[in-house]
Amino acid sequence: MARWLPWAGLAVRLAGAAVWLFAGITKLTDLEGFRLQVHAYQVLPSGIETAFSYALPLVEIVLGLYLLVGALVRPVAIISCVLMAIFVIAEAQAWARGLAIDCGCFGTTVRTTVGATTILRDLALGIPFYLMAWRPARRWSVDEALLGREDRFALTPPSARTPA
Repeated sequence: MARWLPWAGLAVRLAGAAVWLFAGITKLTDLEGFRLQVHAYQVLPSGIETAFSYALPLVEIVLGLYLLVGALVRPVAIISCVLMAIFVIAEAQAWARGLAIDCGCFGTTVRTTVGATTILRDLALGIPFYLMAWRPARRWSVDEALLGREDRFALTPPSARTPA
C-alpha cells in the first residue's frame, strides 16, 4: 500500500495545481467581467475592487504553477487553504444576504449562482490543499530535487522509514 502513496500524492498535487490554473486562466480571459462579479459581492471598498480583480487571477496562476512544479508545497497549500476559506466565507455571506449573484469562481467561463452548491463545491475543491498542508506531496518536485525535502504523503513517519 505504501508504494502507491507517493503517486497518489503527486495526483493530489497536480489536481490542486489544475484547480488554481483553471480558475486563474478563466478569470484572465475576461478581467472586466470578473471585476463585475467581484463588485456584485458588495464586500470590498470600490477603490480596491479593480486591483483585487486584476491581482487575484495572477495569484491563482502563481499558486498553480508552484504546485505544478512542486515548489514550496506546504506553504502554497496553506495559502491555498486560507484563500479557499475566504472564498467560502464570501459566498456564504452573499447567500445569507439573499444576493442572487454569479460565484465568479471560474470567471465568466463557468456561471453558477452562489448558494449551497457552490459552497460545497469549493469545500470539495479545497481537498487537495487540505491534504497537502497536512502531508506535502513532493514526488517529482522542486522541493524534493533541489531542496532535499522528502515526500510526506506516505503514512509512515520519517523516523520509521527504511532507506531505499
